[in-house]
Amino acid sequence: MGRSPQQERPKARLPKGFRDVEAEEIRGVKEMLRVLERVYETYGFEALETPFFEFSDALGKFLPDQDRPNEGVFSIKDEDDQWLSLRYDLTAPLARYVAENYEGLAKPFRSYRSGWVFRNEKPGPGRFRQFMQFDADTVGTASPAADAEVCMMAADALEALGIERGNYVVKFNSRKILDGVQDQLKIPLEVRTTWLRALDKLERLGPQAVRELLGKGRKDESGDFTKGAGLTDEQITQSLNFAESRTLKGMLTGFEGTAEVEEMRRLFDAAGYGEDRIRFDPSVVRGLDYYTGAVFEAELTFETVDDAGQPVRFGSVGGGGRYDDLVARFRGEAVPATGFSMGVSRLYAALRHLGRTASLGSLAPVVVLVMDRGQVPHYQQLTSRLRAAGIRAEMYLGTAGMKAQMKYADRRGAPLVVIQGPDERERKVVQLKDLAAGAAMARQIDSREEWRSARAAQVEVPEAELVPAVKAALEQRR
Repeated sequence: MGRSPQQERPKARLPKGFRDVEAEEIRGVKEMLRVLERVYETYGFEALETPFFEFSDALGKFLPDQDRPNEGVFSIKDEDDQWLSLRYDLTAPLARYVAENYEGLAKPFRSYRSGWVFRNEKPGPGRFRQFMQFDADTVGTASPAADAEVCMMAADALEALGIERGNYVVKFNSRKILDGVQDQLKIPLEVRTTWLRALDKLERLGPQAVRELLGKGRKDESGDFTKGAGLTDEQITQSLNFAESRTLKGMLTGFEGTAEVEEMRRLFDAAGYGEDRIRFDPSVVRGLDYYTGAVFEAELTFETVDDAGQPVRFGSVGGGGRYDDLVARFRGEAVPATGFSMGVSRLYAALRHLGRTASLGSLAPVVVLVMDRGQVPHYQQLTSRLRAAGIRAEMYLGTAGMKAQMKYADRRGAPLVVIQGPDERERKVVQLKDLAAGAAMARQIDSREEWRSARAAQVEVPEAELVPAVKAALEQRR
């Protein structure tokens, strides 16, 4: 017996670690990226796009979760029996692009890129397998000035988005210094990556959790156990002392990389970027294994509350570092490079909590109601006039009456509706109704008579003045 049609229906569901993105966030993210682009272009960076898929060997094996199946990436075989992988960041594809086009590029080569990246990692709250990054990289110079510049650019970008000083800090460190500390503390080479990843979690998990990760291991809230580095108590204590030191002095003296971070500090001071904006922090590690020198992280320091009323600190919204060996994988010669990557979704979520997204996303459309089915061409003409003036507008295309049309406009988040019935059309006027203001006024009105006399948040204007009246009403909402 065959299966019934109902049994054959697929279940509408998302894979774990993926999400749908709706209109308001899409508009806001696009405008946020435009702000970032403007800042990056003032620094002389140019746009570049690379494909979602790369040959797997070109991407390399640099992800933190190499103990997971497929080593943290999503991969398929093509028709030539070659492995392709979805890009897990925007840096490895850039290295491939530079190596492939090296002779024709002006060097240092400076580019910025934005797009989706994919990681086959364990999903969790706020951690997705598909997310967007916005990168800027300088390839072809080993100067600490290039490292300093991307940190300054990150600070400028955050301020351009409305994040005030005191609510963010860009932190920097050096993998060379970390290598020196590893040697000094006699950290075994085989647990170096585990040691680095544990230190990288200090800001997010706190000292006790990191102590466990440096020791025998840690069980998280879900019950999953992460094997530790197995260090001695003395090694653990000194590792934490180093990571929490917040200084360029003391135990850092003489390590390779110290001169570079000191040079970066001098450049920051000369350009007016004090430690309230950019500061040294030895706990900055960055999870990817291809970093070879300076590493950076942009952290939001303000606290807010989540939907459940619990305190939330956003923490890192981006980072990067120097990766002098990545292009060399292809060319067999040293090609120094440095870059910074913003986590787009996380940054946008932070802006939303700060109330900064209203200025990013354009308003939902003004809705022109259809009060007379015989006059649809006239309503279309009113709508076209608004569009020609650069105002987002739509004519109601359904077949419902006024009450349903108003409900539709409200659900769309329309700032205004344009109403013109037979009487208004005869008098050559239109009614403009501010839905948000009308709803607020309606909550304060007790009787139908009072409502009718107040005409809550509704004004009548000549039809010939429709465009300037709508523009003025929208401007008041900004």
